[in-house]
Amino acid sequence: MMKAWRSSVRWAAPVAVFCAVLCGSARAQTEGTGEGIARGPWRISGTVVSSRGGGTLARVRVTIADVKNRRIAESMITADDGRFEFRVPAGKYSLEGAKRGFIAAAYDRHEQFSTAIVTGADFDTETLVLRLAPNAVLTGKVLDEFGEPVRNAQVMVYRENHYQGVSRIVGYRGAMTDDEGRYEAAELDEGTYFVSASGSPWYAVHPSTTGEGATGSPPQVDASLDVAYPITYYGDATEANDATPIPVRGGDRLEADIHLNPVPALHLVVHTREGEVQPPVLQKPGFDDLDQERVPVADIRNNAAGEYELTGVPAGRYTLLTRNANGQATEMSEVNLTGGGELDASLGNPMSTIQARVRLESGQKLPSHLQIGLRNSRGKSDVAQVDDKGEVKLNDISPGEYDVEVFSPSQPQAYAVTRIGLESGIVSGHALNVPPGASLSISLVLVGSSVTVEGFAKRAGKGTSGAMIVLVPKNPEVNHDRFRRDQSDLDGSFRLPNVIPGQYTVIAIEDGWDLDWSEPAVLARYVEHGQTIEVGARSAAPMHLTDAVPVQAK
Repeated sequence: MMKAWRSSVRWAAPVAVFCAVLCGSARAQTEGTGEGIARGPWRISGTVVSSRGGGTLARVRVTIADVKNRRIAESMITADDGRFEFRVPAGKYSLEGAKRGFIAAAYDRHEQFSTAIVTGADFDTETLVLRLAPNAVLTGKVLDEFGEPVRNAQVMVYRENHYQGVSRIVGYRGAMTDDEGRYEAAELDEGTYFVSASGSPWYAVHPSTTGEGATGSPPQVDASLDVAYPITYYGDATEANDATPIPVRGGDRLEADIHLNPVPALHLVVHTREGEVQPPVLQKPGFDDLDQERVPVADIRNNAAGEYELTGVPAGRYTLLTRNANGQATEMSEVNLTGGGELDASLGNPMSTIQARVRLESGQKLPSHLQIGLRNSRGKSDVAQVDDKGEVKLNDISPGEYDVEVFSPSQPQAYAVTRIGLESGIVSGHALNVPPGASLSISLVLVGSSVTVEGFAKRAGKGTSGAMIVLVPKNPEVNHDRFRRDQSDLDGSFRLPNVIPGQYTVIAIEDGWDLDWSEPAVLARYVEHGQTIEVGARSAAPMHLTDAVPVQAK
């Protein structure tokens, strides 16, 4: 059996805890972490339960931390009854739990957000329920047309997410099958997943009809041997958009077998542009036709200058990518290949290269690890790292309209493009038109985030916890990088950091986490009842909303 895949996120390591026995039950043990929390008059207490079945969980490490200073923290291990209790001063605290075999989680977690616990006479902080989902496992076999295992098949697991404000299915993990044709994805969080597999029939023969040693006519090979397996998704579909989704809940152990069925292998002769010296690459449209997956082929031969023969190609929809000696790529628009023959890749669109020099509007030094991305209307982004000289290069850009975005994953601030310098002049905003085959040199002027917006989400005058808070920019369809989100805390409070100056509407949606929250059509009904604000220039002090944001039903 192959080793289970492991999540790249690791939570607190388990500790050995010895619990005294009192009246027949284990007593919870409390530990200080970081700087420790001073003992106070308020209690944060409750029970840790499994999200599957609701049973109480013993030996869970429960940690609270001051949200203003995470180093001030305290943790304890729950007893057999799953109970935890902390005595703390007045304040706002995060509450998290971790146990082997479960997904570590904060209180009322949704994606990367959670609800902080606020102490006070008006809040029930003594009957809290902290839910942990048990790890889920997705496993199965890749089988051939005879029901036999396919060894060393490439398996990809995809997951649906809403991180960009629209439902997208993205690559999650990958591995090879073992000698039994089995794969396994362990420690999965709850969500919706998809699986694909690709491999080659062990018995396949793909004769070449041209090139060195060929006779110019097809060799006498049984047609049933000249076959290939197309990329196949769970549900035995050969197109990503026809794949069967796999809903995964905590504690599930699901079997998802994939059956590979052979199709006649195509023999393609590809003619490339003069000077294109690298072998052509076949790509298959992925989910929502956004991402391209490279298609394995049995063999690629360079028969003559600018001519390549590809064998062992399964029939299907593809794009073709070629590249010249200078690295410039040409992309041939999607073709539906149902038979062999010749393709003239010179008819494709030359892809573009963009070289950008980046600077801050303030004139300050650029922070490290900035990334520049181009986002098209379908939500696909091409991203590259800004170097120490403030320069960045993006290769293989298809012609079209893009929004230029800035990513700063390791910085406390966020940034946005305010001006683009082109040879034809300065363009306000961050929209960029990329023509085919261009080599663009541009300059980007960035503005850093400067304001934190704080407020309360309420229903009928009472603070509401767990609501999704969305800061919606004016003209959201072209200002995707200016969205901000949060989850309301126990008193209904929220905090939206790193807001770029501009006009916004703040909305609060109950249980809105599966909405396409950046889509203008989805937002329209909520924005109508939201609170419009104007965020001005840089300010060290937070901007407090004087009126509460009404919580709207999903």
